Amino acid sequence: MKILSITAGAANMYCGSCLRDNSLARELIRQGHDVILLPLYTPTKTDEPNVSQPRVFFGGISIYLEQKMSLFRRTPKLLDRVWDAPPVIAAFAGRGITVDPGDLGALTVSMLEGAEGRQAKEIEKLTEWLATEPRPEVVTLPYTLLIALARPLKRVTGRPVICTLQGEELFLEGLPEPHRSRALTLIRSEVEHVDRFIAVSDYEARFMSSYLGIPEAKIRTVPLGINLDGFEPAERNDGVFRVGYLARVAPEKGLHLLAKAFQLFRAKSDAQVKLEAAGYLAPEHKNYLAGIQAKCPELHYHGEVDRAGKIAFLQSLDVLSVPCTYDEPKGLFVLEALGCGVPVVQPRRGSFPELLGQTQGGLLTEPDSAEALADALLRLVEDASMRRELGRLGMENVRREWTVEIMARRAADVYALKDSSIPSDGAIEGQLPAGAA
Repeated sequence: MKILSITAGAANMYCGSCLRDNSLARELIRQGHDVILLPLYTPTKTDEPNVSQPRVFFGGISIYLEQKMSLFRRTPKLLDRVWDAPPVIAAFAGRGITVDPGDLGALTVSMLEGAEGRQAKEIEKLTEWLATEPRPEVVTLPYTLLIALARPLKRVTGRPVICTLQGEELFLEGLPEPHRSRALTLIRSEVEHVDRFIAVSDYEARFMSSYLGIPEAKIRTVPLGINLDGFEPAERNDGVFRVGYLARVAPEKGLHLLAKAFQLFRAKSDAQVKLEAAGYLAPEHKNYLAGIQAKCPELHYHGEVDRAGKIAFLQSLDVLSVPCTYDEPKGLFVLEALGCGVPVVQPRRGSFPELLGQTQGGLLTEPDSAEALADALLRLVEDASMRRELGRLGMENVRREWTVEIMARRAADVYALKDSSIPSDGAIEGQLPAGAA
């Protein structure tokens, strides 16, 4: 199958959506499909070999200039290539391009207005290029924030358009009014032009169907899968119980809750314990991290880690927890921890109940409760056999059902407009899965 897969760069940040899109495209290529992975905004940053095209459409500099100054909406396309060059975009991205929805409301709306928006010239560049390329059998979009491309891409290719649902609701809910309401109206008006939607979890399928008015019959769930190369448990005998956090350092990811829970459970345990954290830190969140470390000096922040660093970090842990304060639809870090045999403790919200119900690799707790999280951590530090069994079950089940190979096969079925369904189960807080010691 010849697939045109559009992805969206996130400047100099490791982005879960970029990682998923690149990993999926790479595996589809390995399975014999002809995939063009086309980045928008900025070059993508991935922790596996990057299979995206060297050219960037909707360059971050161009869309910003077109949003702010009408002159740049009329500049010759040949001239635009100067600031659309990936090295130029990357240089500016390295200075810290904001991804805060509070700062991007007008631009988001303009992008969703498509041919009527201020970035109409960018759509022309994309469709003109596509008209010169071999026609794909299917086109995929990375999220509904780019749904305005569905009609022009379908018009040029005459092929189905598939749109992924992978957590853009957090960004949309962060938009200030009136941009939020306008953006939702525009997205809902374009739903009919998308042939299928792929949700990364059953939770996301249910939520987005209601949130955006997408007919359930149009949505298929294709759970995340990871490349397990290098993901193995590691033996440690230093007698230290390490609690870890691996995600963006941002308030919605809940590092402050984990730090508070860590201090509560440490006060109740005689074990030697440490709190470790790793992940991207945006400039606007440096004070957030500093505030946590001022209250919890035991927190050791490792910075952003590449693939090798991520695996080594996970292998150093006894338990991982990212206590999100919102309904997280993906939870890639859960699969990565379980891939190394590290159990997790997560709030009972979003995709976490189905992830833990199916992988059986951890405990669920009351959302937004440092006390409940502390109690779960205390159980795991005191019951090594339970901790080992959760890690074993999680590791085995991830290898059985949550690999990139399986994700790619399921995605290819949806791209071919085949019907598919993925069952899901629930997990019960404080109870071990069947078979656990």
